[in-house]
Amino acid sequence: MTIVVPKDYHATKALRGSRILCIDQEQAVRENIRALRIGILNIMPQAERYEFSLLHPLGRSVLQIEPIWIKLEKHRYSSTDHKHLDGLYYYFDEVIRDFPLDGLILTGAPVEDKPYEEVMYWQEVQDILLYARKNVHSVLGICWGGLALAKILGIEKTLLPQKLFGVFETMNLDRQHPIMGDHEDIFWCPQSRHAGIPDGVMEREEKNGSIHLLAHSGIAGYSIFESTDRKFLMHLGHPEYEAGRLVEEYNRDRNNGRPDIAAPANVDIQNPLNRWRGHRNEFFGQWIKYVHEKTNADI
Repeated sequence: MTIVVPKDYHATKALRGSRILCIDQEQAVRENIRALRIGILNIMPQAERYEFSLLHPLGRSVLQIEPIWIKLEKHRYSSTDHKHLDGLYYYFDEVIRDFPLDGLILTGAPVEDKPYEEVMYWQEVQDILLYARKNVHSVLGICWGGLALAKILGIEKTLLPQKLFGVFETMNLDRQHPIMGDHEDIFWCPQSRHAGIPDGVMEREEKNGSIHLLAHSGIAGYSIFESTDRKFLMHLGHPEYEAGRLVEEYNRDRNNGRPDIAAPANVDIQNPLNRWRGHRNEFFGQWIKYVHEKTNADI
């Protein structure tokens, strides 16, 4: 359960408080273990704060993980400390030159209500994903990141009549799958998005052989699926969220003049409880195991 982080990393204390072992590069070299290099293209608001949400479940793996933080040239990062970005993040050209990746995570972004072509950094993201599909063992897309992967596969998103917001029961559709196999038959998962993909479209795409459906919710639809070559894994929810994150988003929306946004379903605003921690840990843990197995097969 080891994460390789820079010296004086801002979230080290919080990670250690969550029983995640953190070591710096010098210690990692002394241990002489080949850490898995997981690129994280982080385009969430307040990027530095969101880092913990991914490092926590990644750090619970028994494998040593070296996160490679990636930034976009076309993104303004208006809510993120640019000193932090410059000190920790790399442009993708630097990454593929200096840090060959084993896996890649594309985070969500608050742009799912916009056409892809209107997102200023869409072409840059598209180029990265096309490269990664050929050169990285597995790409995991979360929320908008998952929709973006689907777009690369030719599957279009549609706007929802109202925001899908809350925590919903979700059914595991493949008990033999390397990532979903040990999940409970029904598990809870958070959703926070303005767009999705209709069930009929997803079922047609599976029938046509482009995707394999892995999880379904009567309210959230098919929220976990993969490309049939298993290069792209798409999770349209937010399994990495802490319980209070949905409440924060609700308060943010209300403060920004959005009274039409209802409170998150199945969440106690005054005392939010995490019902999906088991799903989060299993999902990220098994994904890391899958990337590790693919990496070792190439050695």
